[in-house]
Amino acid sequence: MPSVPDHPKIVALPRLLLLLAQRRKDATIVFTNGCFDLLHAGHADLLTRAKALGDILIVGLNTDESVTRLKGPSRPVTPLDQRAFVLACLACTDFITSFAEDTPLDLITAIQPDILVKGGDWPPEAIVGRDVVLARGGSVQSLPLLPDISTTAIIDRVRARK
Repeated sequence: MPSVPDHPKIVALPRLLLLLAQRRKDATIVFTNGCFDLLHAGHADLLTRAKALGDILIVGLNTDESVTRLKGPSRPVTPLDQRAFVLACLACTDFITSFAEDTPLDLITAIQPDILVKGGDWPPEAIVGRDVVLARGGSVQSLPLLPDISTTAIIDRVRARK
């Protein structure tokens, strides 16, 4: 399988924490997470609006194994290195880091973002990491999604055309 080039926005958690320590006092850190399998307009819209809430947007990206556990054996369609690279190429993202767990709770606890963002399909009270962010005076936002756009819908349309 061909590999993608390295990208400076794609960082492991230890390096990310070092980079954030240098900027934390002057910057509002926004965190969101997801599988981002088959990046689409809904993803780009959500990430752009998340970035507008602060200075640094960190995207927690599920590993392939995590996506498979959450979405089923036919997912992800796109491997982690490619998903990370595409996200890193977006102007609105500042850092991409991956996590192997089913939820980003450990990642959120380590990063301690000021603002936690998820799509509108997540009510704020159900957003993982909410308590961590609220406990330090941060905010949790559930942003409205663009209607009728999802990776599952795209996959279903492709399958229906075969």
